[in-house]
Amino acid sequence: MRFALPILKGTIRDRYKRFLADVALPGAGLVTVHCPNSGSMTTCWAPGAPVLLSDHGTNSGRKLRYTLEAVDMGAAWVGVNTMNPNRVVYAALVAGKIPELAGYRAFKREVVYGKGGRSRIDVLLSGHRKRADAFVEVKNTTLRAGNGALFPDAVTERGLKHLRELAAEVKKGNRGVIFFFVGRADCYWMGPADEVDPAYGKELRKVVKAGVEALAYQARVTAKGIEMVKRVEVRL
Repeated sequence: MRFALPILKGTIRDRYKRFLADVALPGAGLVTVHCPNSGSMTTCWAPGAPVLLSDHGTNSGRKLRYTLEAVDMGAAWVGVNTMNPNRVVYAALVAGKIPELAGYRAFKREVVYGKGGRSRIDVLLSGHRKRADAFVEVKNTTLRAGNGALFPDAVTERGLKHLRELAAEVKKGNRGVIFFFVGRADCYWMGPADEVDPAYGKELRKVVKAGVEALAYQARVTAKGIEMVKRVEVRL
């Protein structure tokens, strides 16, 4: 996925109120930017780190002109815009670049499902000649431990709900897939962050035993865009 808007480089000074960050931008001084990430962003930023910002221009009607896209943590750029993983995964699915989920002919995003129709699946795959429909839930995974990535970076009741809904689809005869998008090229495996949210790790192991498929793919972030690189091991 190529970035559609102009990308500028700056230096982050602070991140606060979950959705705001102060960035020193050459020629503009210190600017407040939108940080589209509600997580803790642990291991994803540090004062003084280089960052990439997308520039929405002065006529966008937005309160904040710039959006924080990625942070350079030394070994790799880390994608912090949580809107991007779904776009990248969807494009890869349509292009048939994820072998474990290839062969489907129809791709729909944000499809209502779950108990009472109160949830939306990130991608619903259908039309495979031999396999059942696949319900794919994408999780942005950026927390780093050693050379691995962990999820989640904060307690997530919503994430537990998603796991249980995927397990319910498996019971119906469909495929339930939890897809961990590792948005940094310095992580070579993925696992549950048991110290952050032990309930999530316990539930993940439970639903995988019940037939939910856990996939993790590493991505590389550059100033040009985000590229899916390869599948990495899920360690449960």
